[in-house]
Amino acid sequence: MIITTSRNQIINTATLSPEERHIIQKLFAWESLVDSVAGFRKKQQEALKTGWNNSGPVTETRALSLVSQHLEAKIRLRLKK
Repeated sequence: MIITTSRNQIINTATLSPEERHIIQKLFAWESLVDSVAGFRKKQQEALKTGWNNSGPVTETRALSLVSQHLEAKIRLRLKK
């Protein structure tokens, strides 16, 4: 999957580890479910700590951070409405 952030940065998820892709899938789901950016960040930290199927911590890479920032911006816009 190709993700284009709100700052026109392109992330190709094929270059990420399976664990990172799993977390990104979770982040996309949580984007529409959380009621605050703080709640989103909490969910992200839990996912990074737990890993994929409780496999252990996942290090947040630059690409994962960019996707997270993009989703946080989308949450802020949604909450303003």
